[in-house]
Amino acid sequence: MSFFTKLGIDRTQASIDWDLQPADTFGMFESWGGKERVKNKNERFYYFYIDNWQLPARLLLMERGIKYARILARIEAPQELIDTCIAGQGKSTTLDASYAIDDAIKLWLQKNVVDSDNDSLVIPIKAKEEEVLRETGLPQPSDPVPELHLRNLRSTPLAFKEGELAGLIKRSGLFERRYNPEANAEGYLVDNGDGLTVTDRTTKLMWQRGGSDINSIRTIQSWIGELNMSNFAGHNDWRLPTFEEALSLAVKAKNSKELYLHRCFSAGQPFIFTSDKRNPGGHWFIDYAQARVFWASGFNPGGFGRVCRNI
Repeated sequence: MSFFTKLGIDRTQASIDWDLQPADTFGMFESWGGKERVKNKNERFYYFYIDNWQLPARLLLMERGIKYARILARIEAPQELIDTCIAGQGKSTTLDASYAIDDAIKLWLQKNVVDSDNDSLVIPIKAKEEEVLRETGLPQPSDPVPELHLRNLRSTPLAFKEGELAGLIKRSGLFERRYNPEANAEGYLVDNGDGLTVTDRTTKLMWQRGGSDINSIRTIQSWIGELNMSNFAGHNDWRLPTFEEALSLAVKAKNSKELYLHRCFSAGQPFIFTSDKRNPGGHWFIDYAQARVFWASGFNPGGFGRVCRNI
């Protein structure tokens, strides 16, 4: 398994768990009460799975541990194999579009990846380092402010059904490529001069320019607690945005980082958690690569965090 070496992992200490599936991971690694109780926090498990969050679907290698998740690599498998596997499983019964591999993909992996000395089909996905946030080009707090259309967005988290989404988005007047593509309610961002935050004068929200790495919702919540304990950017009331608040950052044209987002924000958080939950289960996210709202589990593989606060 030379591909482990390519990924910087000691191949003598790692092996593929062919029985582990995305649906198993909550019980094993998050709820502490599933079919297998993992006691060693440093222990790592490796498995292949299909990520169908965005098209085309991808075959990925996941590294998992207790309250720890990292996507290590994309495997360049034949797309026909991946699509056939998805079609054969019917409608996903998980809270997100993550699928277990089938026997055909397993055999292909064993021949072309696991038992092969050729690691060219394994494409590492490096953890995104916090990019250097450069000059924003935005107005400064002391600059004159034009007449603005103020927006009062919901800040209290809710749980709502998927069928309610289209109506909520249209009533918000916010841009969303699937349900409200004609909307044009962009904000007015101001550079706060700290290198860390900007403020939208139309919503009275201060935003973090960067954010977290991909993590489970529990880890994201702990991360927010640490931001507040450390008085990030001089404040201790940071929180996750509601889906309307997060969607208010979406703009109608992609920036140079291929996101429907102002370029002042880090590209390391292409989709972010919101504080809203889905009824009957899951969490609502904003995907800035697609300018859309979607729902998924908060655990596998999780999501990124970007915080805001009211001013």
